[in-house]
Amino acid sequence: MPNGVPNGVREITYREAVREAMVEAMREDAEVFLMGEDVGVYGGAFGVSRGMVEEFGEGRVVDTPLAEAGFVGLGIGAALMGMRPIVEIQFSDFITHAMDQLVNQAAKLRYMFGGKARVPLVVRTPGGAGTGAAAQHSQSLEAWFIHVPGLKVVMPSTPYDAKGMLLAALDDPNPVIFYEHKLLYNRKGDVPEKAYRVPLGEARVSREGEDITLVGAGLVHRFALEAAEALSDEGVEAEVLDLRTLSPMDHEAVLRSVEKTGKLVVVEEDVKTAGWGAEVVSRVVESESFYALDRAPARVAGADTPIPYNKNLEAFIRPTPEKVVEAAHKLLDSRAGVYA
Repeated sequence: MPNGVPNGVREITYREAVREAMVEAMREDAEVFLMGEDVGVYGGAFGVSRGMVEEFGEGRVVDTPLAEAGFVGLGIGAALMGMRPIVEIQFSDFITHAMDQLVNQAAKLRYMFGGKARVPLVVRTPGGAGTGAAAQHSQSLEAWFIHVPGLKVVMPSTPYDAKGMLLAALDDPNPVIFYEHKLLYNRKGDVPEKAYRVPLGEARVSREGEDITLVGAGLVHRFALEAAEALSDEGVEAEVLDLRTLSPMDHEAVLRSVEKTGKLVVVEEDVKTAGWGAEVVSRVVESESFYALDRAPARVAGADTPIPYNKNLEAFIRPTPEKVVEAAHKLLDSRAGVYA
């Protein structure tokens, strides 16, 4: 175990972890294939599938036309016939072209056929802002799909979870929307060489604390961790919860943490109005854990505006670790007036 790292564990990027999961799944199961715009020779818009077409050929790493409605529909049909397609939507904004296929078909077919039809479809898509890609290539639309029974929505924040949760998603008989934040692709973390699974629907406490609960997922989970470190320098120990799966959401994990700390800040990148953070807060308020709260919960979210192209404006409307710290201060201002 050199440098404290277990044998068979390496430090790789989030991008490499996603690719590794796809490669392992395709090597193990001939029914798994990847398709999407530029996933083949080009290797994907963010380089995630680079080198895969050379190993598996154009029959299993399929470059599609610019027609999300068409190739998502094809993926649903392939899944119904027993295959396990991975469909890449080049930018998550373009998922809007396939709303009927995902919402009215993939999400409902198993229910409508009494469980006799299954749709083991994984839709991978990079989401989020911070790259200067402007209003049509920077959105966080995951809350739309949380609202649809029959769809699972996953948003891993670490390379370890990216690999383990993608393999778990490929095992699942239901359609899974798998969000990968663009700014996470180059982040590194320890990932085992061997295949493993991270169960869908289970949150993880990534930092223990007693004073306040910070809840996030995807990139903003890292913002919560950075905010927790800043708060620790002030003598405040925040507990950080990484939801990892947005649907089904691990509400019990949130309730356990809130009952311990009495204070809650939810961090999300999507726009605040009707964002998934509202569901986190609502479930706490509707439960017996409401009585554990010292103050009303706070939400740190994106502004209700299209994403600006200007980098300063883009940064202004997005969540940041500093905004998380500010929200925590407002909840903690009862601590002898320290933050008043």
